[in-house]
Parts: sequence; C-alpha cells; structure tokens
Amino acid sequence: KIIDEAEKLDVALLVYGSPLTATTHISLMQEAKKCGIRCKIIYNASILDAVAETGLQIYKFGKIVSMPAWKVNYEPDSFMKVVKENQSIKAHSLILIDIGLNFEDALEQLEKAAEKHEIKLKKIIVCQTLGTKHGKFLYKDIEKLKEFKNVRKPYSIIIPSKLHFIEKEVLEGF
Repeated sequence: KIIDEAEKLDVALLVYGSPLTATTHISLMQEAKKCGIRCKIIYNASILDAVAETGLQIYKFGKIVSMPAWKVNYEPDSFMKVVKENQSIKAHSLILIDIGLNFEDALEQLEKAAEKHEIKLKKIIVCQTLGTKHGKFLYKDIEKLKEFKNVRKPYSIIIPSKLHFIEKEVLEGF
C-alpha cells in the first residue's frame, strides 16, 4: 500500500530508531526502486547508539535478536539460541522486544526460553524509552525486575556476558 501511494504522491515512513535495521524497511526500499520510485533515507539514532550509555563496550556485543510476543500454540524461542551462541564467545546479547509485548510477559517468556535452552540468567539490563526524557536503565535479577510494573515501551533487554571492571562499575550505578 505504501508503494502504491508513493506512485501517486510523496510518502514518508517514520520509524522509531534507525530506519534500516528492520528487513521490512529494506524490502520497502527495494520494492520502491523496482517500481522506479525515488527513496531518500534520513538516518536517525539507533538502539546501538543508545545502549552504549549502559557502559557496555559496543564491540563486545554479539548478534542482535528479537523477542516476539507469544500467542496460544506459538512460543518461538529461537532468539535464545543466539543468546547461547553469544555467551559462548563472551558477547553481550541485545534483545529487541516486540512493541506489543508488555514487560511482565516479556520477563516470563525470557525465563521460560532461558530454562528451555539451559541458560542461567543472572543480572540483566532493561533499557526503556531510550533517547527520551523518560529513558531509564535497570540492572537487576529477574525476580527484582518483576517488582517494576511501569516499564514504558519501547524497551529492550540486554543479557550481559563477562563484564570488564569499567562496565560493571557503570552498571552498578543504575
């Protein structure tokens, strides 16, 4: 529909964060080019810029994964396979959370997926509404995080790997 409209008039697609991190946006750009529609990308800050404020060293992050919202008879947990791979190389794991997934359910899904993949979760980092005046980091174990009922969307979760002493110092300050 966006491409059809763009054939008739100027169209803008505004996204939260970096415009080209989602494969959907790349696909739209490719489809527009195939149809002879000119595209202009205006870059924005990304989650990778924002999570640097945690003090974690960006070059120590492994593959980034997404956690979808689970539904009845649909509980995809393949994101946890990537977390396990990241841990095997001592890399931090950034988990992008489905925008429709509330915080309590995300923690429950994370626990279930970690248990299934035999991953022991220690302290994790929750990054909420980064880049806004409500931006916040929480660095706690899951049981303590369950006490937080007002985590705002969008938020992401980081499962840190082995911490450098400076990373640990910054995280302990949250």
